[in-house]
Amino acid sequence: MRAILNGVIVAGLLGTAAAAAERPRNVILFVPDGMRAGMVTPETAPAMAALRDQGVNLANSHSLFPTFTTANGSAMATGHHLGDTGDFSNTIYVGKPVAAQNGTVTPFVENDAVLGEMNGFFNGDWLNEETVLRAAAKAGISTAAIGKLGPTLNFDNTSRDGAPTIIVDDDTGSARGIPFSAEMRGLLAAGGLPLAAPSRGENGKAGDATTPGTLVANVAQQAYFVDVATKVVLPLFKARGKPFVLVYWSRDPDAVQHNHGDSLGKLVPGINGPTSLAGIRNADDNLAALRRALDALGLADTTDIVVAADHGFSTISKESATSPSAKTALPGVPAGQLPPGFLALDLAAALGLPLHEPDASAAPVLAGQRPKLGNALLGPDPKAPDLVVAVNGGSDLVYLPKGDRALAARTIAALLAQDYVSGLFVDDALGRFPGTLPLSAVNLKGEAATPTPAIVVNFRSYSTGCANPETCVVEVADTALQQGQGMHGSFSRADTHNFMAAIGPSFKAGFVDPLPVSNADVGQTLAALLKLEIPAKGRLIGRPMREAMREAPVPQAQAGTLRSEPSPAGLTTVLRFQQVGDQRYFDAAGFPGRTFGLE
Repeated sequence: MRAILNGVIVAGLLGTAAAAAERPRNVILFVPDGMRAGMVTPETAPAMAALRDQGVNLANSHSLFPTFTTANGSAMATGHHLGDTGDFSNTIYVGKPVAAQNGTVTPFVENDAVLGEMNGFFNGDWLNEETVLRAAAKAGISTAAIGKLGPTLNFDNTSRDGAPTIIVDDDTGSARGIPFSAEMRGLLAAGGLPLAAPSRGENGKAGDATTPGTLVANVAQQAYFVDVATKVVLPLFKARGKPFVLVYWSRDPDAVQHNHGDSLGKLVPGINGPTSLAGIRNADDNLAALRRALDALGLADTTDIVVAADHGFSTISKESATSPSAKTALPGVPAGQLPPGFLALDLAAALGLPLHEPDASAAPVLAGQRPKLGNALLGPDPKAPDLVVAVNGGSDLVYLPKGDRALAARTIAALLAQDYVSGLFVDDALGRFPGTLPLSAVNLKGEAATPTPAIVVNFRSYSTGCANPETCVVEVADTALQQGQGMHGSFSRADTHNFMAAIGPSFKAGFVDPLPVSNADVGQTLAALLKLEIPAKGRLIGRPMREAMREAPVPQAQAGTLRSEPSPAGLTTVLRFQQVGDQRYFDAAGFPGRTFGLE
């Protein structure tokens, strides 16, 4: 009898062990927005450096192009490339007026109300792919997304009533934000935490052409987010006794690198001044606080942590010798510099098309003026534009709503004549053009529900020279920010090289992963850790980073280069990539000599 009982006990223990092995891990995705891989050291970011060195150093990391926040957030959220998610940049053309932003057809999508309205435009879910958090919630896993407005909600943008996914961002507590559930309101009150997020305060001040921007990091707002995560959400998840996934999106260092006042009008120190370093430390402190909470709650041994920045960063240049708009006197623009909206202004001049604002007023942009936000509608009828420019920063999007191939050819010729352009990518549906590569070459042509750009314009980038040249890269940027402040979005290696690392029971220890990885891989890795099978509409899917996991083999990678046919002037768009199986990872692209990483 004792032998039988022992056998039952052993079988039960083995069954319990097998069940535990099959159980999804707890997972935290920590996103330090705009964290450059080369800036993580024990001195600048000790918590990130320790996690990287003790766990897996995902050293060969890649942001997706265009290297913008919501675009790469959509890849992390779904595991798909941008051609499937349709989140092509932070500002896109949607073809319909967005009431939440004054009726514009080119909304800035870091906005909860805009995301809700866009869901209504595109069959209830503008991203067109199920997110990892939504799939996890359906599977009974506890889910939360906390942090920066826009990308945070996109991790489960159809959960707009506070459940099942807990959403906390800049708009929390306002009429624009996602409400707390009754459970969360009670827990916050019990913990002495307010129901509304604080503003960015001084950190949100960008300055202007004569006034420096901020000199402080986004400490107060992120302290609130950390308190909600560590004092309410993680204890709640522990009490539920089931697996969880938490996304924490730190606005810093992106916030201070954009708005800093350390280098007004000057390329040096640019984004490497003391304010930017304070933003790096602020994000690092947030990660350290989350890890301390896991230790205190006894969750560290069962929780995997993936750290992935959405993109790298560069210092802004407003210099051009060829741009007509840089030679035009415009209010608030230093003499000789590119104004915000320079791409639209220069295209309007080259194509002989009238220019209009893209909002509900459709006001004409007259001589001596510029588009308020840089975005513009070109053509005689703003209600049926021939061409639309969506301004973003280190790259811009050009749409041809009527699919006019002849206008596409004229637009491309005008772009190739500008010294600030470094590489063009054109919708496959328009055909091939000398000097350009197709959108499909960089995974921008897929099953997106939103309109596909006709042309993606990459801007020039170069290094000012420092100990690590990648950390002091400058890029021409179409932005209201000033020369010397910070931007991203280009196809330089400075912008594609985001910081990535991982640690936890599923991952190897002290391992440097030699393989290329991307933010689309982050989404697939989260799904793998959570043991989720998520149906896909599109085929532009990343891969789980299994080589970083315990006892997994490391496959081989290859490097390659793709070149366009030369333009009549001899300009060739060159794309450098790496490949693992059928997955391509894009290092840098543009015209050699005009893009950092193509030297």
